[in-house]
Amino acid sequence: MRVLVVGGGPTGLTLGIELARRGVAVRVVDKATAYFDGSRGDGLQPRTLEVFDDLGVLDAVRAAGAPPGPLRVHVDGRYVGEHWMAELREPQPGVPYPNGWVLGQSQTEEILRARLLEFGVRVELGTALVGLEQDADGVTARFGTGEEARFDYLVGADGGASFVRKVIGVAFPGTTDETFRVLVGDVSAPGLDPAVGHWFAGPDNPVFGAALTPLPGTGRFQFISPPLGEGDDASLASMQAALDRFSAGVRLTGHGWATVWRPNVRLAERYRVGRVFLAGDAAHVHPPTGGQGLNTGVQDAYNLGWKLAAETALDSYETERRAVAVRVLGVSTGLLDKYVEGSADAHKRGEEGFGLDITYRAPDATGPLVTGDRAPDAPLLDADGKHVRLFDLFRGPHFTRLVFGAPAPAEEHTYAVLRPGQEPAGGPAGGRYVVDAEGHAFTGYAAAPGDTFLIRPDGYLA
Repeated sequence: MRVLVVGGGPTGLTLGIELARRGVAVRVVDKATAYFDGSRGDGLQPRTLEVFDDLGVLDAVRAAGAPPGPLRVHVDGRYVGEHWMAELREPQPGVPYPNGWVLGQSQTEEILRARLLEFGVRVELGTALVGLEQDADGVTARFGTGEEARFDYLVGADGGASFVRKVIGVAFPGTTDETFRVLVGDVSAPGLDPAVGHWFAGPDNPVFGAALTPLPGTGRFQFISPPLGEGDDASLASMQAALDRFSAGVRLTGHGWATVWRPNVRLAERYRVGRVFLAGDAAHVHPPTGGQGLNTGVQDAYNLGWKLAAETALDSYETERRAVAVRVLGVSTGLLDKYVEGSADAHKRGEEGFGLDITYRAPDATGPLVTGDRAPDAPLLDADGKHVRLFDLFRGPHFTRLVFGAPAPAEEHTYAVLRPGQEPAGGPAGGRYVVDAEGHAFTGYAAAPGDTFLIRPDGYLA
């Protein structure tokens, strides 16, 4: 099988890794002539960290990034206290990564590119897709280089202005609000503590202000302005002027990636046309409030990758992921509305932003854990008494079967989950087993003896 992924951002890179590690011949192309250099989507959800664990990049992501810190609040230039956007939570048996993680998007992409290269796949820069035609057997792609190539499937992960989406004729309804603009960019601020974030506002409306949040490993901050006035642009001068409105007394001395952002809320009417799929911003764009964009795209790719490699359940990709996008659009737009209205809780984030409660269960399904729900983690002991986790068993491109309190067949990636003292059946010739020494697996799965769970490659119950 040959697959073309158009777009070398986090979505395209994740999909490239998912396909390459399953032995699919995949190409990842991008019209850009240089890799993106900037923070943009710098907040990683707990669920995305679980995805990165499975992809084999979590250690690198954690080493390069940092946990979210507090915002030091300054009103009219005077420090008044600290604010946490989300309360830090302790790891739980079923949730090993309960908090978000901060890492600039270009650093995340660099880590994903390195992982993709381990499978022999390199992002092909300067390779713009300029045309495509599909038939019942495949897709013919034409590139700006003059090359023409044939693929079994093509995935457009080429951003909100997606060329792929336009060529296949998928509508992208929604709204763009030109009356509300904020400036987002990367800056240096030598006078500020780089270990924490900083919020500067005026006494009349402290919810409206300018934020500078640290970008780990760069010495820079991501700057987010209050709403801009007419004539403001993405320059360092505009950033400095926005900050000076609040008597911040902070000098900005460096200027990297920057953009003027407008509320742009759109959702593709379809995620698939024949052998062509859409993922990430090509399928949905929304306010950055809540930090959902990069995360939703990565999880789109994680959902699609195993299905595409096996050519199975392909229609379920749109069914499952478009419903998630509808919800994400609602959450992020709601947070933006709170900010515009000056609500006191506009800067609070909760469970709806962590991605751990995403489910693909049927609307009429009942029960604590059913088909389509996220499969929880749990600490275990293997046959040698070594500490392992359910996520260790799940890691990789395979399905995993768990049989609770009963013998498991001697099949690959199939495990009996036994209680302490319960003897494995069959001796050396029996199936694999793990011991739920603390009872967390039985509890997390609400399992009774004999219950069997099949976990999909993307960590949801089949």
